[in-house]
Amino acid sequence: MATKASRSAARLMMAPAVILLLGWMLVPLCMTLYFSFKKYLPLRGGDLGWVGFENYVRFFSSSAFWPSVQATLVIVGGVLVITIVFGILLAILLDQPMWGQGIVRILVIAPFFVMPTVSALVWKNMFMDPVNGLFAHLWKFFDATPIEWLSQASMTSLVIIVSWQWLPFATLILLTAIQSLDSEQLEAAEMDGAPPLSRFGYITLPHLSRAITVVVLIQTIFLLSIFAEIFVTTQGSFGTKTLTYLIYQRVLESQNVGLGSAGGIFAVILANIIAIFLMRIVGKNLDA
Repeated sequence: MATKASRSAARLMMAPAVILLLGWMLVPLCMTLYFSFKKYLPLRGGDLGWVGFENYVRFFSSSAFWPSVQATLVIVGGVLVITIVFGILLAILLDQPMWGQGIVRILVIAPFFVMPTVSALVWKNMFMDPVNGLFAHLWKFFDATPIEWLSQASMTSLVIIVSWQWLPFATLILLTAIQSLDSEQLEAAEMDGAPPLSRFGYITLPHLSRAITVVVLIQTIFLLSIFAEIFVTTQGSFGTKTLTYLIYQRVLESQNVGLGSAGGIFAVILANIIAIFLMRIVGKNLDA
C-alpha cells in the first residue's frame, strides 16, 4: 500500500513532465488569445494596438466563415459514416478464420501509419490524376470520360482520402470489440434459427455501441483540425475550405495574425463544445 511519502515522491517526479505538458499547451493558447485582441500585421506595420473584439466580429461576419464551418462538418460527417460502416464490415471479415490472417490485419491497419501529406499526394497523383491516374485509366477502359476528381468532385475526393486514412483506426477498435463478444450468445442464437442479419442486429451491433462512440469521439476531435490533405490537394478551392484552412489563410497568406488568432480561439471553443457533447454520450454508453 502506498504511503504518504511515496505518493509525495511520485508527484514530485511527475511534476516536471506535467509542467512541461501544461506549458506546451497553455503558452500557445494564451498567445493566441492575446493576439486575437490586437491588430498585428507582421509585414505591414507590426503591432498596431488593441482592437478589442473587432477581429472576432470581422472573422464571424466574413463571407467565407459559414461555408468553412459547413465544409468542416460535411467532411467530418462523411468520414465518420464511411469509417464506421466499412470499419464494422472489415472487423467482421477480419474476425473470421482465414489463411494469413495476421498479414491481412497488418495490411489493413497500415494506412493509419502513413503521414497525411504522403497519403494525399499518393491519392492525388496515382489515383485521381485525370490523365495518368488509376481511376482515369479505369474510366477509359470502359470508354467513359475521366473525372477530374479534385475539381468536379472535390469534397467527395477529400472524404475518400481522409476515410482511407482513418478506416484502419476504426477497424482496429471495432475488431477488438467484436473479439470480446461472447461467442456462446451467437451460437445460441444460431441454434435457435436466427438468420445472420438478426444475429448482427440484435447481438453484434448493440455490443459494438461503446466502441462506435469511442471511434466517433476520437475521430471527430482530430478531423475538426484537418488541414494537410486540403493543402496538398485542393488548397481550399471548389468549396473545400475548412475552418482550419481559413485560419491558415488569414494568418499566413493575409499576414493578419490577429484575425487568424480570433478564428483559432473559435476553433478551440467549437472543438471543446463538440468534445464535451460527445463525452456525455460516451459516458452514458459506458455506464449502460
